[in-house]
Order: sequence, then C-alpha cells, then structure tokens
Amino acid sequence: MTSIAAARLPRKGFGLVQYAIALQGIVWRESLRFVHQRGRFVSALVRPLVWLFIFASGFRAVLGISIIPPYQTYVTYDVYITPGLMAMIQLFNGMQSSLSMVYDRETGNMRTLLVSPFPRWYLLTCKLFAGAAVGVLQVYTYLLIAYFWGISPDSPWGYVTVLPALFLSGLMLGSLGMVLSSLIRQLENFAGVMNFVIFPMFFASSALYPLWEVQEKSPWLATICWLNPFTYAVELVRFALYEQLDLTSLEVDIGCTIIFLAGAILAYDPARGTLIRRGAGAAE
Repeated sequence: MTSIAAARLPRKGFGLVQYAIALQGIVWRESLRFVHQRGRFVSALVRPLVWLFIFASGFRAVLGISIIPPYQTYVTYDVYITPGLMAMIQLFNGMQSSLSMVYDRETGNMRTLLVSPFPRWYLLTCKLFAGAAVGVLQVYTYLLIAYFWGISPDSPWGYVTVLPALFLSGLMLGSLGMVLSSLIRQLENFAGVMNFVIFPMFFASSALYPLWEVQEKSPWLATICWLNPFTYAVELVRFALYEQLDLTSLEVDIGCTIIFLAGAILAYDPARGTLIRRGAGAAE
C-alpha cells in the first residue's frame, strides 16, 4: 500500500468529534502564536489608535459628517472613521496571517499541516476561522480603548450585533490573505506585495470619507471604491455597530469570502495549485 493511500484511509472513519478536535488544535495553535507575539498585538492597535487620536482629532473640529445611514444625526469625524479603523485591524490581521503561512511554508510547518489525513479544504478553513477569531479579539480591544475616548455605539447592544459582521469580514479578508500567501514565493517579497494590497484597499474605500463626497469630486475614484471589497466590509461593520443590516454589504462579503476561499483551496491543492507548480507544494 502506498503512503498516499495509507494517509487517506483513516479519513473514512472521521466523525464530528475528530473534526472538532482538529479545529480546536488549529485554533489553539494560532492563539498561542498570537499570545507569544506581543509585538503583533501592539502593532495591530497602534495603527488605528494613531488615526483616532492624532489624525481624527486634528480634523474633528473642522470636519462634520452629514446625516447618512446608519447615523441618525450629525456625527464627528472620529466617530465616522471608527468602523473603518475596526476593519483596518482585520485587514492587517488577515495579511499578517498570510505572512505566517508563508513563513510556515518556508520552515516546513505548513507541510506538516497539509499532509494530515483531514481534507485540505477543512484544514485551511480551520486556519481561516482561527485567524478571524484573533482579529475579532483585537477589534474589541480597540473598541474598549475607544470607549474611554468617548466613542461608542448608540446602545450597548451594538457591541453584540457587530460581532457577526466582524467575524464575516474577518473571514473575507483572511481568505484574501490566503490567496496572496499562495502567490508569494519568498518571505522577503511579502512586504512589497502587501504595500500594493493593503494601502490601496484601505484608502480607496469608505473607511475615511463618505463615498457620496468622493462621487462629487472624483467619479472614477468613487467607482474604484465601490468595486473594492474592503468598502463592503467597512459598511457591514458600520451598520452592524448601530444595530442595522446593510444587505448589499452582507451579500458582497459572503460572495467574496466564498470566491477567495475557493481560490485559496485550489491554490493549495497539490495536484492543481500554484504551490506544486513552483515546487513548494506539500509532499503526498
């Protein structure tokens, strides 16, 4: 019996308990990595807090946001950009997770994971869920700091209703990071590629300014913003924080998550993916 057949035989006997144990193990591994990488946690908070404390405070007195959904009255600029900064944390966390996958592939840890008898799509999905959970924890830490800065939703229930939106947007951005990790050959190339992904996605979105203002001044830029998946992640979080549902953003986030995750699963398939074509696929 070949090693491939031997590795795949036990898969027939797997039940819900075994799949749950695999999920728990992957989530626990990612949690430990996050705990030991304190610099990652601090840096994830420094970026949005700099925008909140310095950039937004500087414009708070001169910029007011008109009454637009989901807001019921005029809001200050720092209140408006808070959902965008929450999504920024998830965007950087998704890219950071993809960086860890590139590192694991270079050190051989990824091969150990992918030769598991569990289906590859399940292992990648578990890793995606673990990364999204870490991102949600970072966002709630930011919300705690923002609360003492005087920024909070209209009702405490907003902290609850925003949770599914945070998790879904984290899945979408994490799956995008997975696709990128399959395309990056070396760890040294990661920073350059991320600069062409993170900053255009963040600035060409509704995170920092309402799109109706962009439409008035630059219609072509507004079109790019509407085509940007990150815009819909921001709007889904924004509406959910105020106990409302933006159905269009929900549909786009779900659709993009399915597409990006399918692309990542295909890319990490040793028979058809990009990794095997580069000679970096898992050995089966």
